[in-house]
Amino acid sequence: MNIFLKIIAGIFTVVVAIALFAFAFLIFWKPLGGSATKSQREDYAKRAPNFDGKKFHNDGDFSLMHTGGKDDLRVSKNGVRPNFSLPVGTVDFFAENSVTWFGHSSVFLRLGEKSILFDPVFSDVISPVSFVGAKRFSSPAVSISEFPKIDVLILSHDHYDHLDYKSILEIDSKVSRYVVPLGVENHLIRWGISKEKITEMAWWEETRVDDISIVCTPARHFSGRRLVDSMQTLWSSWVLDDGKNRIFECGDSGWGKHFEEIGKKYAPFDLALMECGQYDAQWPEVHMFPEQSAKAARDLGAKIALPIHWGAIVLSRHGWDDSAERFVRACQKMEIPVLAPKLSQTVSIREVSKNYWWRSLKTDND
Repeated sequence: MNIFLKIIAGIFTVVVAIALFAFAFLIFWKPLGGSATKSQREDYAKRAPNFDGKKFHNDGDFSLMHTGGKDDLRVSKNGVRPNFSLPVGTVDFFAENSVTWFGHSSVFLRLGEKSILFDPVFSDVISPVSFVGAKRFSSPAVSISEFPKIDVLILSHDHYDHLDYKSILEIDSKVSRYVVPLGVENHLIRWGISKEKITEMAWWEETRVDDISIVCTPARHFSGRRLVDSMQTLWSSWVLDDGKNRIFECGDSGWGKHFEEIGKKYAPFDLALMECGQYDAQWPEVHMFPEQSAKAARDLGAKIALPIHWGAIVLSRHGWDDSAERFVRACQKMEIPVLAPKLSQTVSIREVSKNYWWRSLKTDND
């Protein structure tokens, strides 16, 4: 009996130790981010109709996960990650009215003389810790130290593949202004980012940075960096207009009527950055299938569409190039011009691709 009691006591001690470690990790590990105060939540409730005092919500019925089903429209013969290096282009940070895609959703825009950066994630592993998580299969052709001054850094939401602790700390000295959805500011503040540099926004709110109008627009997604903070920060898409160029950035989003609503308010767009990867039949409401992304670009009145949220990280089961290929085919059927630059290749925002670089690469089976 004494041995049995000792075993029980030992197991209890281990469980308590694990629980205390997990609690301390959630409280003290900085990459997990910060939380809103009571007064902040009261402010969010006044500004955001989709905030209930504790959590943000999508419009209409919403389910994070679905059971069963497979993506039966796969066109790629490749695996989820290539077994060879992807080609990269040449970066020109000062090319006027240009765009540079660094893989996934990290995008640099140069509008006139202003530099705008979306969702910079330059770490090799997408995780709050370096030893476990999704590992990149492609890397940007430049380091953060090579970036010029960033007039505006815009974040779509707080998931690790869009908000990276290490990248933010490395680039902060170059950033003049952060523009983020409600709640995301608390992550930045905990990491030591000056509160005076941050503008937090609800859906349909507008701010200006010099001659650039920035509108926070809806998306259909979710948020959270810890097991206990789901939906406590907002997710969004973005509209930018400097008087000569109008740009849409999709953020992460499932299909919904919000694209048509945004299009009615702000169309046409010279360029729409459209997420089209990491989709799955098990989560169809939080990421669009490529054909839906093309339809969303059409509803937005996009003159040119550029596929993002692919080419760097594996978060789903489709071929690494499947999302881009399906997106291009769907856009061609709808007569939507597509701009699909190589990784780290700077191109004009009004350029249209005639050839698609992934088609000329060897397959994973070669």
